[in-house]
Amino acid sequence: MLQAYSLFEGSFSVDVSKKFIPFDPAVDSKNDRPASMFIQVHPFLIETANGLVLCDTGLGLTNSDGKLLLYENIEKLGYSPKDVKYVLMSHLHKDHAGGMVSFTDQVGRIAFPEAEYIVQRGEWEDAYSGINSSYRTEIFDVVQRSGNLNLVEGDGKVNEEVEYCLSGGHTQHHQTFHINNGKDHYFFGGDVLPEPEMIFQNQSAKYDYDGHLSRKLRQEYWENGAPNDWIYLFYHATSIAIGKPTMQFDRGFTVIEAK
Repeated sequence: MLQAYSLFEGSFSVDVSKKFIPFDPAVDSKNDRPASMFIQVHPFLIETANGLVLCDTGLGLTNSDGKLLLYENIEKLGYSPKDVKYVLMSHLHKDHAGGMVSFTDQVGRIAFPEAEYIVQRGEWEDAYSGINSSYRTEIFDVVQRSGNLNLVEGDGKVNEEVEYCLSGGHTQHHQTFHINNGKDHYFFGGDVLPEPEMIFQNQSAKYDYDGHLSRKLRQEYWENGAPNDWIYLFYHATSIAIGKPTMQFDRGFTVIEAK
């Protein structure tokens, strides 16, 4: 059996500066942050027969003691960071890649020392090209030295349960993942499918490398997955982070929270 958990890092507003500013709807007002997007950050941990799988690594936020919030959330589930066997990276923007590495006393160390980090080669090369300020190369330098990095190209399999697919869309070399044991099927769409609402809005996002492709892919993921009971992992969801399709009276589908 597969089981997924959100490792929730928090709620944020993001403006043109691309800074993630904590946002608490109980005390903060959206009116005070004009021209901002409001999102949450949900890395995901999945229990599989081949060990723990981590889908993206969040912003790399730490508590007052300098400990990664990812570590705290994993330990709350009864696991150790050393139990993570695969880190699946949809892409390498800072809000997805910040927790790849742990910095203590300004020294960077691989955050999941027993894990294989799955990254598209083209995404890795783009991260070092200087094309986007959302890439933090000081993180990638640590990963590169660790020996944990597995650069993949195109589509393929990590093992019999985990498949990666080059999608493009959000970044040129963005990838998505299927975690499927024949009974349970999780789909992680990264920032091509970051929120359930985007399935039904059918709009192109200006922040995507190719917004038209992302829009097309979202429809394909829904059309293929909804009739086949995929469980969707929505990284930036403000409503449902882990959702499953349910049939409505008109025989169309909508998303409800997966229990």
